[in-house]
This record gives sequence, C-alpha cells and structure tokens, in this order.
Amino acid sequence: MVSGTLRIGVTTPGSTRPSDFLWHRLYLRPLPHQHASFAFGKMAGAVAVTDMGLRIGVSRVRGDLGIEMMRSGSFVRPRSGAPSLSDVSQEEVLAPNGMSPLLNLPSMDADRERIEAAMHDAVVTPDTYLNEIASHLIVAGGKRLRPVLAVVGAQIFGTAASYDVVRGGVACELVHLGSLYHDDVMDEADTRRGVETVNAKWGNLQAILAGDFLLSRASEIAASLGTEVAGLLARTIGWLCEGQIEELRHTYDLARTEESYLRSIHGKTASLYGTAARIGGIAAGHDRPVIDALTEYGNAYGTVFQIVDDILDITATDAQLGKPAGHDMVEGVYTLPVLRTLSLGNTAASELAALLGSPLDVAAKDTALSIVRSNDGLASAVDTARQYVELAEAHCDDFPDSEATAALRSAPRALLDSVSVTA
Repeated sequence: MVSGTLRIGVTTPGSTRPSDFLWHRLYLRPLPHQHASFAFGKMAGAVAVTDMGLRIGVSRVRGDLGIEMMRSGSFVRPRSGAPSLSDVSQEEVLAPNGMSPLLNLPSMDADRERIEAAMHDAVVTPDTYLNEIASHLIVAGGKRLRPVLAVVGAQIFGTAASYDVVRGGVACELVHLGSLYHDDVMDEADTRRGVETVNAKWGNLQAILAGDFLLSRASEIAASLGTEVAGLLARTIGWLCEGQIEELRHTYDLARTEESYLRSIHGKTASLYGTAARIGGIAAGHDRPVIDALTEYGNAYGTVFQIVDDILDITATDAQLGKPAGHDMVEGVYTLPVLRTLSLGNTAASELAALLGSPLDVAAKDTALSIVRSNDGLASAVDTARQYVELAEAHCDDFPDSEATAALRSAPRALLDSVSVTA
C-alpha cells in the first residue's frame, strides 16, 4: 500500500488565500489505471494516482476544491513514474548530497508544503484546459529555491514566515516558471524536469501564452503585497529580459566579454534570487539595512548558482546531466569557463577559437569540451564563483545569529562544492 497525507483546501470566489487545510492520514491501493476521471452535477475534475501519490482537482461554479495526497518528504511529483534526469539543471545538483542547507531547516518541510499549496492556488482558473497547461511544470516538481530563499530570509530573527512571505516567494517562482515556458520555446526543448515541455505537448503558441499567464499571476500576487513589491517584481522581469537579450546578442561571438557574461547572468538568474530574498525581508517587516543585505546576498547566491550551472555544463557527463554535455557551446552561448580558456593566449586558446564561432558537430563539441576541461580556464571560473560565495557569506554578517542565518551562510558554498571537486 501507498501511504501519505490527504490535504483538502477550498478557495471561494474572490479569495486570494485558501482556507485552513484539514489533515488526515490516508492509505491507498494503486488503481488499475494510472489516470481516471469523474463528473457529477455541476462539478467536474480529474484524479491521477501514481507511485508518488493522488491528485484530485475539482472546478465548481462557485469555488474550487483541491485534494492532494503526498508521500511524506517528497516534493517532486511527476505525472507518471520517477523523474528522469532530462534537462536537469544545477538546481537539482546542489551539493554532493544533492541537498541545499536551505532545505534542512526544521520548519522547511511544512514551509515547502505551504509554498506548494500557494503555487497551485495561484494558477487556478475556471478553464480546466488552461489550468492543466499553467500547472504543468508545477506538477513536475522542483526544489522551489526562490520561495525557499524568501522564507529563510524572513526567518533570520527566529520568527516563522508569514503567509505574505510565502506568497511573495511564490510570485518569484511563477516568474521563473513563466521564463522556462518561454525558454523552452526558444530552445525547441522537448523535456523539462522529466516531463514533456509545454511547447512539445501543446505547441509554441500555447506555451508562450501560458508563460505570459504565469507572469500575470505573479504580478497580481505582487500587487496584493503593496506597490513596493509590485514595482520590484516588474523591474525584475525587465532585468530577466535584458539578461536574456544580452546573451542572445552575443551567440557565437568569440569576442564576448566577461562583462557581457556577468551582466547577462545577473539579469536572467541572479536578480530573481535577489528579489526573492528582498521580498521575504519586506514582507517580514525587517529593517531596511537588513533588507538591503538580503538583496545583495540573493544576488551573490544567484551568481554562484549560474556560474556553477555553466561549469557543470562543461564538467559533468551526459549521464549526470541527462542531456549532452557542452550544450551551451553547441548553442553558441560562451560562458565563463569558455571565455577564460579563450583568454589564455596559448595554443589551447587558439585551438578552441578555431572550433567556435559557428554550430558544432558532435566531434567538434567533444574536442572543445576536452580543451576547456584540461586547461586553467575552468579552475579560474571556479575561483570566480568562490569570490561570490565569499561575498554572500560576508553579507550574512549583517544578520543575527540564528538557524536561518547559518543555513544562508552555508548554502552558497554547498553550491560550489558540487563542482569544485570535479573541476
């Protein structure tokens, strides 16, 4: 038998916040078929039973009922079977043990359940078709590091994170998910987090519009938290676009500068972590110097996150990544390890430059990977990531001693540890 927790929550028209959840223990026998549906009266919905649990969604004329059974300790719930390594990002390879210190806090299991509930609640509409598309990557799972960072930042004085903190973090995660919908269209990707991408399953037009829908819901949440949060999230979406455009304008560009690279990753990655941490501080009512320090911490953490992700694209194997290594070089995106290798001015740099500047076949990609892996450019990129780790740690000096602060202090180094041995 499969055991888990049955969670029932009801939202009413015009409500932005679910009712208190009722908790019961539940024992289920797997159904002969993985998916079944039901309909009665003015209610309609669907039930899915997998090895990970039970999901029931019901739409009604006057409200929405959601039922979800979760296996204890599991927050990644694919639609069917176990998650594959397809399109695994460094978000899933956080440290040698695969776990960020941010996720080890005593209250985090409960906080992550609050985050999941708020995310599902945020995308509910009367349109069941849109519901399915908008929740596609939510159901696929993820560690939710952006809302987690908001929650942990709110807890540095030892107090629990409020519901507004959770919703502020969820707004950031919805921006992230909306950008993934758009990224997958741009990359013509087929899988994300072990499931079909929205564009592969429903088409590019639906994926673009669903991504826009997630951004709109994020903006709606931010507006409910006040004009400061609303303005901040709007600016962050702009930074994300600027960062992505900066990357696109330099595809296959051998003359790309490190300044361009850092500007790009600040916009497309780091800024959203900084914003998540800042919103957590604002919603928690922290003093301005603390809020500013949380923001800078988040920016530094996000920079480490992206540099490590770019290093993993070079150092990890195809099996570890669940996709071909060197994908960035194939796509003409020259990241810090590549730029540092090109700047060496030696024979290896010349050999690498001769290969890059246009799309790579498999043989050329393997040669390019070998060059970058065996030269000082990779170690130099690790050193730069370490500098941002130290910057993030320094900002923690502005926080009081607490379990949350200790987790914040150790989290960036855990990211770096996932690659420093390999590199």
